[in-house]
Amino acid sequence: MYMPPDTRLKLDPRDEYTHPPEPVSNYNESMYFNAFDARSRIGAWMRIGNRPNEGHAEMSCCVYLPDGRVGFMFARPPIASNDAMDAAGMRFEVLEPFKRLRVRYEGELLLMDDGRDLADPGAAFRKYPKRPAAIALEFEGVSPMHGGEIVGLDGQPAALDPEHAVYRGHTEQHMGVTGHITVDGQRHELGAGVGYRDKSWGPRHWHSFHWYKWLPVAFSRDFGVLLSVKGRPEGGPHRISGNVLVDGMYDPVVDGRIETDYDDDWYPRGLTAWVRTASRSYVLRGRVLTTVPLRHRRKDAAPTDSYTRITESLTEFTCEGHTALGLAEYCDRMEGGVPISARLEGATA
Repeated sequence: MYMPPDTRLKLDPRDEYTHPPEPVSNYNESMYFNAFDARSRIGAWMRIGNRPNEGHAEMSCCVYLPDGRVGFMFARPPIASNDAMDAAGMRFEVLEPFKRLRVRYEGELLLMDDGRDLADPGAAFRKYPKRPAAIALEFEGVSPMHGGEIVGLDGQPAALDPEHAVYRGHTEQHMGVTGHITVDGQRHELGAGVGYRDKSWGPRHWHSFHWYKWLPVAFSRDFGVLLSVKGRPEGGPHRISGNVLVDGMYDPVVDGRIETDYDDDWYPRGLTAWVRTASRSYVLRGRVLTTVPLRHRRKDAAPTDSYTRITESLTEFTCEGHTALGLAEYCDRMEGGVPISARLEGATA
């Protein structure tokens, strides 16, 4: 998490709930959850982002099925307030701050043979059928909460430029998960699943991200790796952050890097991450199984302009003898069909 000079983090259980919107058009308050069960080979991620000053929410739901198919849905339902995380059939509830949360979804999912078809969402929604789905998951925090609100050294809210900000506050946590996911009549149990969650609030434009690579990997309730590598628009060393979860405690990451193997279309097909804490180093290897590409473009952007692409890649990770399913999330400005992070790092497809 990038901290401006002369600021600190304030972690408050009340921030688990929604906030009064700031008087900026692009105020965003969002919660995100992912969940995986290596035994049943099921995975999912769910997000609600409230944009009350724009009069709508953003709801995303993605399920990676054991047979390689992907269920996906996105909606922008109207909202009149920021009172709840409840949009388009999805609802998030805080049962106990920092400890227990509930995720529910009742609706449809676009059932795709190949998640990469979402590179052209209009064509994908015409090509594939929508099928009924139900998600009922209970999340339990198995790590300390990481992050908080960025405040000044005096505890007052930090001044942010809404045109370039991506959040005022941001929290993350490794999770244990139980429940079930049903798609097109087939029920998948998560008896002892693991996952990750985050929350953010404050002004946000998606294009304000230059690029980042985010690996939130939970191998078990006792061991997990979070690595975030962010590029600086002004150049210079990347911003590195994260934690390694060992037996319920976080060991902060002090350095890290990610080397990605891309296919001919500049989608990740594998990666190696080197992670160093103050006490030791880890090597994390990932084999991409399925990728879902999402895109964001400014409303005032011309069709020929660059756009922001986020790839959500279901990945099989290995580290320290452990194996787990998880996500590799890459956010990039795309220029000439090439991710800016790959161009800057001299990667080849």
